[in-house]
Amino acid sequence: MSRCLATRVFLAGTLLLACMPRSADARTARLHVARVDSPVAVLENVDVRLEWPTGADAGQLWLTAGVAHAPALGYRFRRLEWRCPLQRSGTGWQCEGPVRAEGSGSARLAIRLDEATTSVVLQRGRARLSLDRTAASPELTRIDLRDVPARWAQALAETAWHDVQLGEGRLEGEVRVDSGQDDGLGVAANLALEAFALDTPDGRVAAGGLGAHLNVEGRFGADPRVQVDGVLHGGEMLFGNAYVSLADRDVPIEIGARRVDGGGWALEGLQWHDGDRLDARGRAELAADGGLAGLEAAFESESLQGLGESYLGGWLGVLGLADIRLSGGAQGSVRLDAAGLESAVLELQRAGIADPRGRFAFEGLEGEARFSSGPSVASGVRWAGLDVYGIHFGPGELPLSSAGGVLAGRGDVVLDVLDGRMRVEDIRIRPPGAQGGLDVRFGLALEALDIATLSGALGWPAFNGQLSGRIPQAHYADDRLALDGGLRMQLFEGEVAVSSLSMERPFGVLPTLSADIALDGLDLESLTGVFGFGSISGRLHGRIDHLRLLDWSPVAFDAELHTEKTRGVRQRISQRAVQDLSSVGDASFMGSLQGQLIGLFDDFGYARIGIGCTLADEVCEMQGLRSDGRGFTIVEGSGVPRLTVVGYNRRVHWPTLVERLAAVGSGEVAPVVD
Repeated sequence: MSRCLATRVFLAGTLLLACMPRSADARTARLHVARVDSPVAVLENVDVRLEWPTGADAGQLWLTAGVAHAPALGYRFRRLEWRCPLQRSGTGWQCEGPVRAEGSGSARLAIRLDEATTSVVLQRGRARLSLDRTAASPELTRIDLRDVPARWAQALAETAWHDVQLGEGRLEGEVRVDSGQDDGLGVAANLALEAFALDTPDGRVAAGGLGAHLNVEGRFGADPRVQVDGVLHGGEMLFGNAYVSLADRDVPIEIGARRVDGGGWALEGLQWHDGDRLDARGRAELAADGGLAGLEAAFESESLQGLGESYLGGWLGVLGLADIRLSGGAQGSVRLDAAGLESAVLELQRAGIADPRGRFAFEGLEGEARFSSGPSVASGVRWAGLDVYGIHFGPGELPLSSAGGVLAGRGDVVLDVLDGRMRVEDIRIRPPGAQGGLDVRFGLALEALDIATLSGALGWPAFNGQLSGRIPQAHYADDRLALDGGLRMQLFEGEVAVSSLSMERPFGVLPTLSADIALDGLDLESLTGVFGFGSISGRLHGRIDHLRLLDWSPVAFDAELHTEKTRGVRQRISQRAVQDLSSVGDASFMGSLQGQLIGLFDDFGYARIGIGCTLADEVCEMQGLRSDGRGFTIVEGSGVPRLTVVGYNRRVHWPTLVERLAAVGSGEVAPVVD
């Protein structure tokens, strides 16, 4: 079979009239071809049948192919079937009818051909794809797309990216295919995309709602290459943790790509221009699965606010900082390889970072931070102001050095805060990479911080005292902050020691804090005076083990508080304090005649006070000094009148208990004498 005839079999089933056997009332011809090659596609196991009744103006053409595929474009169909009325059209032929393929639904295929031209139109609903070729330039094919679903380009997309899955969207434009080159199939296209979407099976790469006007020049063969330039409009994209939102903006882009060993792509001459949000240029390497295998880029942002809103939301979300507010400007560069970050430079210009929930804020950030996975480099940043949970720190500076994939502080950072000093030591930061996620380590020393100022900043009662302590190492990784060592507060003429400190999601949703607390020799008279809890004199000791706060509210602990006799310290409890204890703990006071006359006395002596609570599932299991089977003793009296306070409800609803404590502190509990 001649090449000309083979090409026409691919396009129209061939003209079989010349070889048709004659019968009395009709002419029928059949042809079987094992393989038909054309510049664009290949047909295998082809059967053609033509029936032409005697004297009729048209005949019926049936064409079936076991396999039809275009290797360079990625298309492959099985059980292709086409039926149409074949008839003369001027000096050529035309045939139009339904075409079907296994798993591909049905469309309408029309072919017109003569010695000079070939025209093919494929239509399904509003979608229309037309193909035109001329005998003068048989290697050139022109394809027009009108309202074509993006999914029709799935096979072509897979030739460049095996795992990509095209979703919603429509295509318009023109594609020109040149099969006459020795180095592969040439493709040139001018395309418009509307509401385009794609994703990958693992969900690491996705896009939705994208619009675009693109010019594409490509060569598909032994050395595939593609050049793309144009404008993206709107939509959103996801690349791993990088989330990009274009809203309704136009973003000019340029991309040059070539296939590399292993099935990936090298992207060269990358340019991205998104107003004052981000101007970037560089090169990148994509693995066969679409993942980022390498990147070298320089960038500039005159609006960090826009950069954060449009480009940094994914990474900030991983850190629990998705709603953070940025200001000022920045520029820098970055280099990554398959193992992770190789080098980076970030230069800040009058930058600010603020958490809308008031957890922290930086003002007036200046300087640069340099990161290196190889030789050492030096840099440094400074700030005009820093606030953490309402506590204001003075200006500060952080000298930096980086080598071997770690960013470290050069010396300690000393900050004036709360009329004392805070020293941050041995800062070491390892960015996410092949060795794991973000890892931050530092030491912390607090020197004579004023607790009264701290209490005012945090909205606590007016405590007095000083906070000092040292944490040899704080370690942040996997969204968890663990602190070695502990803190000691000189408070109410005694000491409060905090140990086993750790935090989960410190800046994320529902932060969790865990700690053990020990109390030693607190002056009860000062303590109860601050909380408005009547008046109790004496020295308080105890512990709060396994404390767990969820979003700064207690959800679990094992607490035990008690008094101990101390030389020179009186142990007295006021009538109001007795009433407050009774109202909070569902307790009562006892003592026969003394109990009946209690309203005549302002305060009473006591031998011991002890109370405990184990909190779990919003229920406090209450304990006291001792239990007699019916209740537990909270206050053991001493002297005359002898006063004993006994609790009877061992299981107390924690929210109810908190309400009672709040009522006591506000003075809403009225004295009751039994």
